[in-house]
This record gives sequence, structure tokens and C-alpha cells, in this order.
Amino acid sequence: MRVDPAQYREEWQGRVAFITGAVTGIGLGTAQAFADAGMRLALSYRNEDDRAQTEKWFADKGYEAPLFCKLDVTDREGFAEVAQQVVDHFGEVHVLVNNAGVSVFGPTDEASYDDYDWIMGVNFGGVVNGLQSFLPRIKASEGRRHVVNVASMAAFLPGPQAGIYTASKFAVRGLTDSLRYNLAPHGIGCSLCCPALTRTNAWASAHKRPEQFSEAGFAPPKEGELEQFGSAFEQFGMDPYEVGAKILRGMNQLDGLILTHPEHGVDLTEEFARQIAALPLEECPPGRAHIENLRRKATKDAEAGLKVAMDDLT
Repeated sequence: MRVDPAQYREEWQGRVAFITGAVTGIGLGTAQAFADAGMRLALSYRNEDDRAQTEKWFADKGYEAPLFCKLDVTDREGFAEVAQQVVDHFGEVHVLVNNAGVSVFGPTDEASYDDYDWIMGVNFGGVVNGLQSFLPRIKASEGRRHVVNVASMAAFLPGPQAGIYTASKFAVRGLTDSLRYNLAPHGIGCSLCCPALTRTNAWASAHKRPEQFSEAGFAPPKEGELEQFGSAFEQFGMDPYEVGAKILRGMNQLDGLILTHPEHGVDLTEEFARQIAALPLEECPPGRAHIENLRRKATKDAEAGLKVAMDDLT
């Protein structure tokens, strides 16, 4: 069912959002959906041609031009400077979408340190840098505010060719699920978004490997292999705008988890069944049961906006 971002204008009109990796793929689709909801945007980018095409889209629509910020999300100083630039330009910032990432695949047992450092540095480290740079400024702003960390269905579904990529997405999932409890007392929403096959060029990440991480353990892809993989994205992938519109809907509903693709019900059902089957069939001692009940109460209290201290857990 198509989501119309315009229906959320009353809630989000004039809100300032910063989106990483925002001139291609899911980042661009999210920027376009946010613009259709009346939001004011700051967009990070790496490629000048992609930036120019995005600028043209906004001009053709008659929308306010975004603030474009050239940024490597692994650059902590650069990220902090961009965050201040956004606040200097708009006066405040309300929404952060950590979207930038790389999709690089290969057998984990053959991976090098450079493979780990690059993939984890962008996919997890980039999220950390975004939170560190923007959260104080979002807390200092007023009104409707939200953080979205874009992961992947790989955060739930590991595979044989995506060990480090999967680890990075599991890490984003765990971080976001916990962060949601910390932001609730501040009145700030927090969502984990896990898209699946989307019409993007993420498959081409292997061609953009930085020189400082050149010592790959993975064998180079065979000629035409990546292009064949990419054809599935182009032919069958969801429109990035649809993903962005669903992100906006999830933000509006304060959804902690935003799943954009309907086809993974069978996978999640099987995974849940495996987890239940792995539980030992034995009674839990009363003391341990008491501690777990305290944990359950604490998470419910946190989600309701109450602050939880360490002594609430014991």
C-alpha cells in the first residue's frame, strides 16, 4: 500500500532533518519523502554529480534547497563540524537519519583486518559518529524529534557471504533498540529501519574501497559477478522513495522497528521458532526469575519515558 508523505505535513512541516548518504538510494528516497512532508533538509554526500542531480530534483519541485554537506561518515571531526553547520544554518535540528553504509561480501573466514575495519567503521562507526555529533543538538531543540538508524534485514537474517556486513547491522540493531529507551525520557523518538532488496547501487560498494583499507582478504569478484548481483537490485528492488515514505510513517507512529518489505515473514517465523526451541526445558530458580522480572519492568518503564537506574535492575 502506497504511503503518501503529504499526509504527515501537520506533524513534520518545517522540522529540520539531517540524512547521511542522502543523494543516492535509500538516503535520497528518504530525503524526497521528507521534502514532500514539508521538512527542511541537510544532506550529506560524497559525489558531486549525485549532489547536482539531487539539487536539480529539489529545484524542479520548487522546494527549498537543502543544505548540502560533504562528509565521510568515518571522519569524527568532520561529522562534528557538519552538525554545527546544520545548527548554524537552520537554528536547530530535529531529525537524524543515519543511512550511509557499504555492502561488501565475502566468506568471513577469509576476511582481513582491513575488511573488518572498513565495513564496521562505516556501517557501525558512522552511526556512532552521527549520534555523538547530533544527539546533543537534537536534545537542545524543541518539538517533534526523532532518530532513525537504517540497518538492513541482515540485522535479523545472517548469510554465508555477509558475515562482517551482518555483524555491523546486528550492532546497529542492538544499539538502536537500547538507545530508544534512553531517548524516551527526552521526548525523542528512535527507530531501527531494516530494509531489504531496494533499487540502489549499494552492490557497487566494493568498487569504492578506500586506499587505507586496501588489504582485502576477500578474493576480487569475478568479471560481471557484481553487475549480475546488481541487476537483481535494479529489476526487483523496492523504489527507494517507498522506503523513505515508510520511514516517515514509522517516525510518525513512533514505531521502534520499521520493516519496509513484506516478504520476510517466513524467515522471522522460522528464526523465532529456532530461538524458542533452543530454550532448555527446565524450571528457572526464583532468584533469577525475580531479576528477569525487574528487567522486564525496567524496559517497560523506560519505553514509557521513565529514567531507569542500575539499582532498578536488582
